[in-house]
Amino acid sequence: MKNATNFYINGKWVAPLDGREELVINPSTEEPFATISLGGGADADAAVAAAKAAFPVWAATSKEERIAALERLLEAYNARSEEMAQLISQEMGAPIELARSAQASSGASHLKNTIRAAKAFAFEHPLGDHAPGDMIFHEPVGVCALITPWNWPMNQVMLKVAPAIAAGCTMILKPSELSPLSSMLVAEMIDEVGLPDGVFNLVNGDGVGVGSHLTSHPDIDMVSFTGSTRAGIAISKAAADSIKRVSLELGGKGANIIFDDADEKAVTRGVRQCFNNTGQSCNAPTRMLVQRPLYDQAVETARSVAEKTEVGPAEIEGRQIGPVVSEIQWNKIQGLIQTGIDEGGTLVAGGTGRPEDMNRGYFVRPTVFSDVTPEMTIWREEIFGPVLSITPFDSEDEAVVMANDTLYGLTNYVQTQDKDRARRVARQLRSGMVEINGCSRGAGAPFGGMKQSGNGREGGVWGLEEFLEAKSVTDWN
Repeated sequence: MKNATNFYINGKWVAPLDGREELVINPSTEEPFATISLGGGADADAAVAAAKAAFPVWAATSKEERIAALERLLEAYNARSEEMAQLISQEMGAPIELARSAQASSGASHLKNTIRAAKAFAFEHPLGDHAPGDMIFHEPVGVCALITPWNWPMNQVMLKVAPAIAAGCTMILKPSELSPLSSMLVAEMIDEVGLPDGVFNLVNGDGVGVGSHLTSHPDIDMVSFTGSTRAGIAISKAAADSIKRVSLELGGKGANIIFDDADEKAVTRGVRQCFNNTGQSCNAPTRMLVQRPLYDQAVETARSVAEKTEVGPAEIEGRQIGPVVSEIQWNKIQGLIQTGIDEGGTLVAGGTGRPEDMNRGYFVRPTVFSDVTPEMTIWREEIFGPVLSITPFDSEDEAVVMANDTLYGLTNYVQTQDKDRARRVARQLRSGMVEINGCSRGAGAPFGGMKQSGNGREGGVWGLEEFLEAKSVTDWN
């Protein structure tokens, strides 16, 4: 079993000051495969002190120096990409093919996009011709607490770490205790490429311990958090006393609006995207809204896709979906599936329990409900598992109202061959992102939501600006 009980603070791997040991469980086997430490307030304090001490020197470095550091980190990351994929697959259950092609590779992609954005970004520039003596400086916000989730470990870590480095911030990373080893590998890479001591620090812990301590710490200038809306609310309240900047990327309940002129692969594409990463994505299209003439056919297609979706251990090569991350998540999903049945949803495929011939591992049956109505729990709550809800609509206006009938506003999806209609609907959807006809967002596009899906943006120039303060200076010339 791997022993990973130390933290990375001030450029060194150090033993916890008040930590306790915690097992990391492989969700495919339910067996522990590593031991970490969950730190406490003293560990968080040490990391914050290191970051605070390092900030003045790092903030004064040039744009070119910081970009060079990111380029070295990208080279180190690429050299260990297979190791990263294997760790992610073990710790959170992503099938190894997905771990390579999407999970681990996302870290490299965000590093590249941040480097590109930083090179093009004007950290200093005149206000404009109307005020020739005014200069605008974009300066690092300060010491940042970066709190990341388990479902897309490297995607979220690099969406925070890379722009924080580029901006000139110093940081403390607290990854999820369910998927900590991938972040510890990043710490090894950062140590290898020679960032100044204290710029990057890593302390493992849970939300109640290290997480809450960081969010209320007087020497933390910004909290960047990805996770549940419930936790985001608590973080906002804790940060309010010291007026910290808080950037939140929270939950979602995405609607996938399929009009009757959608392309023939639209339903299949939507089901597979819902089930991707075993449904553990905040931007998953979990509510499928189908125009009535296509509805019966769509339900049958969804049933067929679900029944053909293979489920299996993460270490096996193939296109299967893996387990969900933990017993707690498995039990939550089972309860919501049963609630869907009890509240009158039509169970089209899947259901409660593990797939046939499986008696261990946190595996969930790919599940489809039809005839779901807006008052049902499975319409309103983020399930975070491979569970799809389908409901019919008649008119374009009705589809928009139904899609917006949620506390969340992260990503919505539109499927139609009528480009004017797609544009009309996209403008009316209350979400930070809209994807049309299966076209993914471009590299560096802003990722983030509205309403209870959060208030920040990550990726590209928008992600960089999250970690910068604008300063206006007069009489510069």
